[in-house]
Amino acid sequence: MNKQNPYRAKFAPCILAVIILSTVHFKVGSFQIFASGLLLLLLSYIILSKKKLASLLYTYICSFIVTISYVTFNLFVIFDPVWVIFQKEWMMGFCLSCLAIILQKSLKDRLLIIVSGTMQGEILYAFYLSKFDFSYPIGAIPYLDVSALVILLIVCWCALENAGTFFQTHFHFMEKGKQKSS
Repeated sequence: MNKQNPYRAKFAPCILAVIILSTVHFKVGSFQIFASGLLLLLLSYIILSKKKLASLLYTYICSFIVTISYVTFNLFVIFDPVWVIFQKEWMMGFCLSCLAIILQKSLKDRLLIIVSGTMQGEILYAFYLSKFDFSYPIGAIPYLDVSALVILLIVCWCALENAGTFFQTHFHFMEKGKQKSS
């Protein structure tokens, strides 16, 4: 990011904190929770709390859709692994990024529903597995891998969405065509 970008000062400490806390974990009851996932969830809730009520409601519904999709995908992998034709993380990354792109318009809102929805999905998935006496670490490194992949795919998609505008403002294709025909 450019040093003048106002988001850089906010993103850098958050990303560093997630990296530092990625190995820190604690137990709450029978659940093992990693601090980095909890930090991401808290940050997304803080950002969500600043939204207006109507926008908050829609974002919450979108986040809930991502949560259910995340849990459903993981349960399908357990109960019917035959349909996983390539690496699970990549399939989940493509599915969740497409879902976020369909549900939200802006990059910020897409990232917000992905972070909050997937972390909520981690908690719900761990809760579901605990009913069968399976332990599942909430917010562990594999979760961070999937989150990073989904975020990368969404950022790449947003770059493609804005590529036309970028080229129009920097290269002026249409103006040169008009000058030649005059």
